[in-house]
Amino acid sequence: LAMYLLARRLPATVPSLRTMQLNHKIGKPESPADRLDFSRIFSLLIGSAFLFMFLYVFWIRPGKVDISKINPNMINLFLLALCLLLHNHIRGFIRAVDHAIRDSSGIMIQFPLYAGILGIMTGSGLIDLFSDFFVRHSTETTFPIYTLFSAGIVNFFVPSGGGQWAVQGGIVLQAANELGVDQPKAIMALCYGDQLTNMLQPFWALPLLGITGLKAREILPYTMFLLLAGLVIFTTGLLLF
Repeated sequence: LAMYLLARRLPATVPSLRTMQLNHKIGKPESPADRLDFSRIFSLLIGSAFLFMFLYVFWIRPGKVDISKINPNMINLFLLALCLLLHNHIRGFIRAVDHAIRDSSGIMIQFPLYAGILGIMTGSGLIDLFSDFFVRHSTETTFPIYTLFSAGIVNFFVPSGGGQWAVQGGIVLQAANELGVDQPKAIMALCYGDQLTNMLQPFWALPLLGITGLKAREILPYTMFLLLAGLVIFTTGLLLF
C-alpha cells in the first residue's frame, strides 16, 4: 500500500525498451575464417560439444545426476553452449554480446574501483579501526545494533556482501565472543546492515536499470522507504530477540 501511494505522488514515465534487430543477412564471406563465423553448422557443432561436455561431467561419467559437479565454470559452459546453439552463427552471437554489454558497462567500470577501495580499506587498517570503535562502545545489548550500523556504513564503500564479510566478519565474531553475544545474532546484524544500505547504494540494481532504461534516482524514493521500514524492523528484532 505504501509503495502504491508513493507511486501515485511521484512523477514517472514508462521507458521505452530497446529491441535489438538481429540482421543475419550476410554477403559473400571473404576468408575461410569468415565462413566459419557465419556457418550455422559450425556453431551447432561447437555448441553441441560444449553441451555434451557439461552433461558428461555431471551426468554421464558419474552414472547419475551429480549436482555436486556443477560449479560456476560448468554453469558458464552450459550457458555458452545454449548461446551457440540458439544463435544462427557465431558472428550473430558476438553481435548480440556487443549490444548487451552496453547495459552492463556500469558494473564493469565500477566493480574494479570498489575492489580497489576494498584493498585500501583493508590494507590501511581503516576497517579494523572503524569496527573496533563500535566494539569499544558496545555492550551485550547494543553490540548487534552497532554492528548493523557499522556494516551499513562500510557497505557504502564495499558494496559486496562476500567482500565485506571477508574484511569485517572476523572482527565482528571476535568481538561477539568477548562480549558474550551469540554468533548467529552477530552475523545476522552484519547482514542486516549490509542489506539495508543497499537501498541507497544501487550497485546491485545496475543490470536491472540498464535493461529497463530507468535511472537510479527514479527508484531511490521506493528503496529509501524500504530502508526506513527495514531499519525499524531489524533494530527492533535485534533488541527483542
